[in-house]
Amino acid sequence: MHVRGELLPRAKACVSVFDSVVQGGDAVWEGLRVYQGRIAALDGHLQRMQNSARALAFESIPDSAEIRAAIFSTLEANGMSDETHIRLTLTRGEKITSGMNPKFNQSGCSLIVLAEWKPPVYADTGIRVVSSAIRRNTPQCLDSKIHHNNLLNNILATIDANVAGVDSAVMLDVHGFISETNDTNIFIVSNAELLTPFADACLPGLTRQMILDIAKAENIPAREKNLSLTELYSAREAFTTGTMGELTPILEADGRMIGDGKPGDLTKRLQGLHRNYAIEHGEQLPFV
Repeated sequence: MHVRGELLPRAKACVSVFDSVVQGGDAVWEGLRVYQGRIAALDGHLQRMQNSARALAFESIPDSAEIRAAIFSTLEANGMSDETHIRLTLTRGEKITSGMNPKFNQSGCSLIVLAEWKPPVYADTGIRVVSSAIRRNTPQCLDSKIHHNNLLNNILATIDANVAGVDSAVMLDVHGFISETNDTNIFIVSNAELLTPFADACLPGLTRQMILDIAKAENIPAREKNLSLTELYSAREAFTTGTMGELTPILEADGRMIGDGKPGDLTKRLQGLHRNYAIEHGEQLPFV
């Protein structure tokens, strides 16, 4: 692990109890995946993390070269060049005393690189989902375009999924339209068209954008649209996207079978196209 400029073994990798991430979840993060010696969408992830930090008025935000060096040194020290997931966290840093006020932060940001041998969290064969009673944050309250560590909104939805005995929870926005799941974006296939919710009350995921780019290159009709649960229930296919899960078919939603209850043809095609895209467009590790 890499914590505040040091490479440390897992058992000793820790932050101060005065760090902002402990005091109030005051941090931003990214999930990265390594494929065959390449990190998928590294530029996009670094830009999003830095933009999120700027939106939260962090001081002394590390530049991309510094963050890259920390990532590469961590991967090299662990001999990791494939089948690896990285949790990249940037906190507001340590405080001189406990409390929420950023005036108590006087030592700059804390950068954490946590790399693990970790396959996608969901199986390619598909998942079951349930709609959550917890609404996704509106930009009027907390903009989901800030990729922050205050994840209680998502955790409460995850609890709904756990109680229902399914894999994930679908979260709606305050208007009743589908936003995303507790940890991924959503696509459906309807009338041979690929549809995904507007990124108003959800994170505009980088894997989501890859799928839209792939669809354009492959002449697959695709667009953003307000989607209701009814449209999910009646979809021919549905799947989720995210760095942690890649592309995962949704087989059942609120007890309704999606399509024929098996991964759809377009979903399976996009799974292969996405992995190829992630490798071909990923940034080469300098030590491989």
